Amino acid sequence: MIEKITILGGLNKNRNSEPVKRLVVSKGEILSIVGLTGSGKSQLISDVGQWAAGETPSKRSVLINDLPALEYAKQSALRHMVAEVSQNMNFVIDMSVSDFLHLHAQSRELQKADAVVNEVIRCANHLTGEPIKAEDNLTTLSGGQSRSLMVADVALISNAPVVLIDEIENAGINRLEALKFLAVQGKVVLVVTHDPVLALMADRRVIMKKGGISKLITTTEEEKKVLEELVTIDQLLFSLREELREGQEIKQIIMKEVKQYYVESVLT
Repeated sequence: MIEKITILGGLNKNRNSEPVKRLVVSKGEILSIVGLTGSGKSQLISDVGQWAAGETPSKRSVLINDLPALEYAKQSALRHMVAEVSQNMNFVIDMSVSDFLHLHAQSRELQKADAVVNEVIRCANHLTGEPIKAEDNLTTLSGGQSRSLMVADVALISNAPVVLIDEIENAGINRLEALKFLAVQGKVVLVVTHDPVLALMADRRVIMKKGGISKLITTTEEEKKVLEELVTIDQLLFSLREELREGQEIKQIIMKEVKQYYVESVLT
């Protein structure tokens, strides 16, 4: 059981020591990773994904429950301890959704596979727009459907204790619900994002600069209040997007209401 992972600081792109020397992330915690393009966000989650031991360009090391990864578990088992969800994810396997999920459940030796598969599909459909059916072929799923299915699969079948999420704000899924869903499963969740809503949903956020971990910030109570307002605005925009997708016309009065809400709730 992974209770926590520890990232030991290495070097930034200038080959200077990272300002943050030790970063501990516990199970059930969401850690967001933010920074400008090219600041090293993807390298950080890559280090975690391969359980770095000083051999990567960043020279970071990752510990599991205070032990080097290879001491914690056999190398073959480590592959099953991390799951990654990114915005660029599509299936190439020619089989039905149901067959794929049953095959995965069997490989994990899960009991009551039928019930688990049905729950995965139900949860995936909570995150995506166009419903996914058990008989759908994986290759026919849209990008958003594929990512929704993988989020549900990661949470319920893969059961990987560490989840890495790379910029799913443009992945065509309900990203807020996806993040909440993974967090309540008691996993260590690291999310790379440019989205202020996702960044503030995290308990803490890492600021990346010049390839290094520059700063670690705990989400404040004031930021949590700002987040509540941002989520409301985000839901309004989500509703507008869904109306457009359904072919409905957007009335000017709706946009006036959105602007008025924004002015009254955020700017005052």
